Amino acid sequence: MNNISVIGIGKLGLCFALTLGRAEYNIVGVDISEEYVNLINNKTLKSSEENVENYLKNSKNFIAITDLSKAVQHSNILFVVVATPSLPNGRYDHTQVDSLVSKLILLGKQEQTKHLVVCCTTMPEYCDSIQLRLNEYNYVVSYNPEFIAQGTILKNQEKPDMVLIGEGNEEAGTLLENIYLKHTTNNPLIHRMTRTEAELCKISLNCFLTTKIAYANMIGDIALRTNCNPDRILSAIGSDSRIGKKYIGYGFGFGGPCFPRDNRALAIFANDKGINALISKASDQSNDIHLNYQIEQFVKQNPNKDIPVEFDYVTYKKESVLLTESQQLKFALQLQNLGYEVIIKDTREEVTQQIKGMFHGK
Repeated sequence: MNNISVIGIGKLGLCFALTLGRAEYNIVGVDISEEYVNLINNKTLKSSEENVENYLKNSKNFIAITDLSKAVQHSNILFVVVATPSLPNGRYDHTQVDSLVSKLILLGKQEQTKHLVVCCTTMPEYCDSIQLRLNEYNYVVSYNPEFIAQGTILKNQEKPDMVLIGEGNEEAGTLLENIYLKHTTNNPLIHRMTRTEAELCKISLNCFLTTKIAYANMIGDIALRTNCNPDRILSAIGSDSRIGKKYIGYGFGFGGPCFPRDNRALAIFANDKGINALISKASDQSNDIHLNYQIEQFVKQNPNKDIPVEFDYVTYKKESVLLTESQQLKFALQLQNLGYEVIIKDTREEVTQQIKGMFHGK
């Protein structure tokens, strides 16, 4: 059980493989790109994620390959970290996972039980459907999502607040728990439950955070309209141990690749079950309304459009290079549309390439 395979070694999967490798597991990572695999094996891959290049340079028991069958042969534990982007209707696109399952079926029934551990975000009940497809091929499917933030992925993986395990059976849950006890450097709380419970828990947790952010910004908007200081008010609210200070500050709304889509997915799944998830919907709507209030407040305080407006970054958060649903980006674009001169001072090439063409001027 010292061998582990990671299927899908993009940014998140690569980080996971590297942290497992540092815990002295023998890791095989699978990707479809030969060029990308060579960059990893040659240790010349460039990454915007903190410490990835350093971890890769010092890795000793991690190799990348393109052959899925070899990864299946390498280990009875297969972590799946492929992409599940959002569809236009708000549901997750499971195409890459479905394709992987089809390829595993083509490899035939396994002599030894294989533990397929899905780490990417999925709609609740999806992993149960995978188990049905793989039953006769000797696979046990579990769900084990990660709670990470762009820019601090390695740190989040090594020191998670908690670990969520949707176990296919008791043996799988114990196996996963032991892996996390070995490769984490803190003492995280470990929660074991069914696959569907874990799928629902993952998006519900992020939905609570979006609700908390939207609530804090709503109070802040009210405070500003009342000539009050939002920071003092929210700091006091967050001091109550029942609430806590995390995600209770005033500022830009939530964005990024996880919070908005998980919030919407929960509302969609709830609707499938005949539940009107008003809180999820309200958080999403409040996020948009808050941006309008921020624009109004800025224009009121800065009526002179001849003075340039400078932004250190327009990514969804400073540590990231992603523009996904960035409220900062929306804010900057709206200011430019209102006639302000907007200057973006972020010098990161990954960012400048993304915003090229979005802004005119500087």
